[in-house]
Amino acid sequence: MEGQVWALLCWHAPGRSALALAAALVAVGSLGRFGALSVGAHAALAVLAVTVPLHLYRAALRALRRVPPTPARMGPEVAVGLSPEQQRRWARRLARHLSAALRTLTRLFLVHSLPESLKFAFFFYLLTYVGAVFNGVTLLGAGIICAFTFPVIYQHHQAQIEQRLQLLRSHLGHLRARIRATVPSAKLERH
Repeated sequence: MEGQVWALLCWHAPGRSALALAAALVAVGSLGRFGALSVGAHAALAVLAVTVPLHLYRAALRALRRVPPTPARMGPEVAVGLSPEQQRRWARRLARHLSAALRTLTRLFLVHSLPESLKFAFFFYLLTYVGAVFNGVTLLGAGIICAFTFPVIYQHHQAQIEQRLQLLRSHLGHLRARIRATVPSAKLERH
C-alpha cells in the first residue's frame, strides 16, 4: 500500500494522480467552506447519485432481456475490508506508533531532557505565529499540494538537492561545534 501511495505522489500514473489531487483539494476546499458533517453527507450523496442509477440501469436491462441475473453478469465483486491477518498487522503497527508517540510526548512534557523540551516549546511558539496567519484548512491544502509536488521535484533534481543538503549539514555541524565550544559544559539534562 505504501508503494501505491508513493507511486501516486510521484505521478507514475498521471491520470490517477491528477484525480487524487483534485479530489483532495476539492475536499479541503469544501471543508474550508462547510462543516465536516455537511461535506461527508454531500460526498456520500454524490457517490449514491452515481451508483443508484447504475444499479437501476442494470436492473432494467435484466428485466428487458428477461434473463435471470448471474454472478458473471452482475459485474466484478469488490473486496471491501481487511483480512483478519491484515487487521492484526495494522493494529500492531498502530499500537507501536501510538506507544512511541506517547513515550516521546511524555519525555518532552515532563522535561527528561531540557534541550529537547526547549526545542519542543520553541516549535510550538513558532506554530502560534503560523496559526495566526493561516488556518488549518489552508495549511492542509498547502500540504497536499506539497505532497504532490516535492517528490517529483526531488526526483528530477536529486543531485543538486543532495549537494545543497550536504552543504547545509556541513554548515550546521560547524555552527553546532562553535556553540558547544562557547557554552560551558554544564550538564543540562536531567537523569
